Amino acid sequence: MTQTTVTETTLTDLTRRLADVDAEIARLVDDEGRRQHDSIRLIASENYVSQAVMDATASVLTNKYSEGYPGRRYYEGQQVIDQVETVAIERAKALFGVEHANVQTYSGSPANLAVYMALASPGDTVMGMALPAGGHLTHGWNVSATGKWFRAVQYGVRREDGRVDLDEVRELALAERPKLIFCGGTAIPRTIEFAGFAEIAAEAGAVLVADIAHIAGLVAGGAHPTPVGHAEVISTTTHKTLRGPRGAMLMSTAEHAKALDRAVFPGLQGGPHNHTTAAIAVALGEAATADFQRYAHQIVANAKELAAALVERGFDLVTGGTDNHLILVDLTSKGVGGKPAAQALDRAAIELNYNSVPFDPRKPFDPSGIRIGTPAVTTRGLTEEHMPQIAAWIDQVVAVAESGDDTVIDRVRAEVGEFVKPFPIPGWPTP
Repeated sequence: MTQTTVTETTLTDLTRRLADVDAEIARLVDDEGRRQHDSIRLIASENYVSQAVMDATASVLTNKYSEGYPGRRYYEGQQVIDQVETVAIERAKALFGVEHANVQTYSGSPANLAVYMALASPGDTVMGMALPAGGHLTHGWNVSATGKWFRAVQYGVRREDGRVDLDEVRELALAERPKLIFCGGTAIPRTIEFAGFAEIAAEAGAVLVADIAHIAGLVAGGAHPTPVGHAEVISTTTHKTLRGPRGAMLMSTAEHAKALDRAVFPGLQGGPHNHTTAAIAVALGEAATADFQRYAHQIVANAKELAAALVERGFDLVTGGTDNHLILVDLTSKGVGGKPAAQALDRAAIELNYNSVPFDPRKPFDPSGIRIGTPAVTTRGLTEEHMPQIAAWIDQVVAVAESGDDTVIDRVRAEVGEFVKPFPIPGWPTP
C-alpha cells in the first residue's frame, strides 16, 4: 500500500495530536485506519469497536497500577479503579448469567493458562479439540505450553462431514479420564453442543471448560446457545463477536471462583490493564442492548447468506455451511492453496486468513483452506443483500490467485473501494 504523507490534509483528528509528538507513528496509525476503512474485512476474529470503547481504551486509566482485586489492592489510590472493575464484573455476570467473572486476564491464551493453573497440575491429562480440526493452541496442542506441561489428548471431527462425533469424544474421555475437557475453538462453523459435552465431562469426572472466544457476542446476543449451566468454567476474549477491546474474561460457578482469581493474580500476572477493563465494561454495556441482539443475529444471517453464495459458485465448505459467524473453505477443488488465495484477496482489499482444514494434507503455513467471518462487515451495516457480491469478488480473485492477474485484482480492489464508501467505520471520518 502506498504510504501517505503526514500533512494537515491527510491526518485525521485521531492522529493530529499524536503527529505533534511522533509523526512516523501518526502516519502509520492513519494508514491503518484508511486500510481498515477501504477494505472488506472478513477475518473471523476481528471487528470494529465503537468510539466509546476506543475512548475508554485511550483514557487516563492507563496511568494507574492496581495489583489485586477490588477492595484488596497492593497500591493506594484505587477508589475509582475499584468501581471501574466492579462495574465490568457485574455487567459480565448479568449479561452471561454467571456466578463469577474475572475481567483482568490480558488475552485469551493467558485466560486459558489460568484455567490450567487453577484446576490442574503439570503432568495431568487434559483434553481438547485438535488444532487441525478447528481447536486452539491452548487446548493442549503440542507446540503450546499446554501441550508441553500437561498430558494432552485430542479429539477431532468426522472425515465425512467435518463435525464433532460426541460418541468418539465420550469414548476418549472415559478411556483417558482427563482433568479438564475443553470445547470450542478457532475454526468451528457449527453450533457447539455444550449439553452433550457436559454429560461426557460429568461421566468422566472432568471439569468442562467452554472456550467461547469466537462466539461470545453471539451468546450474549442470543444467536448461539449459552454454555452457562453446562460448563463450570467459561473463557473468552472480549473482541471478536463481542466487539470490545483486546482483552479476555474468565467466568465460572462460585465453586471455582477463588481458584481462578488466584491463578490470574498472583499466579500469572501482576497489575491489570485498567483502561482495558473500562473498555470491557463499555462493550458489555453495549452488548446488553436490543441493538446488539439484532447485530448478533445479523452476523449469523450474513454468514449463512455468504456461505450459500459461495456454494453456488462451486466452493467446498467444511461441514457444508455455517451456524454462526464463521465459514471454513477448502480450496482443493479450486486448484489453489489457502495462502496464495488469501494473499491475492488481500491485494484486492478483501481481508481474510489462510487456514488448515480437517485432514489437511498441506502444511499449516501453506494450508488448503481460508477462514471467513462476518462480524466486522456486519458492524459496518452490511446485510444479506450484500453477501452475493462479496462472494462474486472472492470467486474472481481466487480464480486468478495462482496466475497473479493484476488486471482482475486491481479491478476488484477499485470496486471494493467504491462499495465500502457508504459504510463508515466507528472512529474514522467519512470520506
